[in-house]
Formats: sequence, C-alpha cells, structure tokens
Amino acid sequence: MEAFLISTGIVALAEVGDKTQILAFILAAKYKKPVPIVLGILVATLANHGFAGALGAWITTLIGPQTLRWVLGISFIGMAIWTLIPDKFDEADAKFARFGVFGTTLVAFFLAEMGDKTQVATIALAAQYHALFTVVAGTTLGMMIANVPAVFLGNRIAEKMPVRLVHRIAAAIFAILGMATLLGAGAKLGF
Repeated sequence: MEAFLISTGIVALAEVGDKTQILAFILAAKYKKPVPIVLGILVATLANHGFAGALGAWITTLIGPQTLRWVLGISFIGMAIWTLIPDKFDEADAKFARFGVFGTTLVAFFLAEMGDKTQVATIALAAQYHALFTVVAGTTLGMMIANVPAVFLGNRIAEKMPVRLVHRIAAAIFAILGMATLLGAGAKLGF
C-alpha cells in the first residue's frame, strides 16, 4: 500500500503545472470533448508508465542492492531538483489532429511523457519498491488526479493553483525519499 500511495502522491504533485497538464488544458479547450481526452490520457499513461515500471523492475535484476540504493537515492534527489525547474510546453505535442480526439490525446500524451520527470520517477519507484503493478497503478492514478480536473475545469483551476508551492512540496517529498533511501530506509525491501 505504501508503494501505491507514495507513487500516487508524488506524481499527482509533480504533474501540477507540468507540460502534460498544460497539454490537457490545450486539448480540452481545442476539442471540448472531455471523455475521449480523459481516456486518451489514461491509455497513454498506462502504456508509458507500464514501460517505465518494467524498466525499473528490470534494473533491479542488474544492479546489486548497495549500488541500487545509491543510484535510487541520488535519482530521487535529482528528481527533487528537476521538479523545481519549470516545464516548457512544445506546441508540437498537440499537433496530431488527424488521429481524432482520442488518438491525438493518446499520441501527444505518450510522446510528452517520454523522458519526463514522472516517467523517470516511475522507473525509480518501481525499482525502489519492487512492485511493478502497484507503482504503475499509483503513478497512473496520480497522473489522472492532476489531469482530469484540467480537462473538465480548464483555466478556471489553472489560475487558482499555487503551482510553485505544489512543486516545492513534490520536490521535498522526492528529497526525503532520496535521503531516506541513502540512509538505508529501504533495507527491509532488500537493498
């Protein structure tokens, strides 16, 4: 349960103000069809985070427990720093209109998440907790928590969201995870 809750919380917080949340706002404003947009976000996230989680699980088979602890600890601290750097949205992420609303959302979200901090976090969390399905379920739920309101409520919530504060909270959680991992908090999990 810990892996699920931490994965959900970290991604939900990290996604606020992220380029994929901006993409959700743009797609919602452009198409005004929230259901296919939400379904596209869900399928893209499951595919992207499923791949990332599998990569994280595979990495644990290649690296010894002590090395893994250091790699994960430093990765989480790096994620904390990265979370504080504002994302830049690339207009090309939203230019797949020939695929329809669902297809455009699916392709745009999948591509926008490639190498994004939440994908990297999914890799690290899957390696940390050795719980592929639990982590992917949590990171996917976190993505939906952040982006579904963006689709349905659009700019009404964007203007009121304290993005900088939310990013600082997410960065603090990543930093705490990193320090705890470096100090051996994951020892009971085998590293």
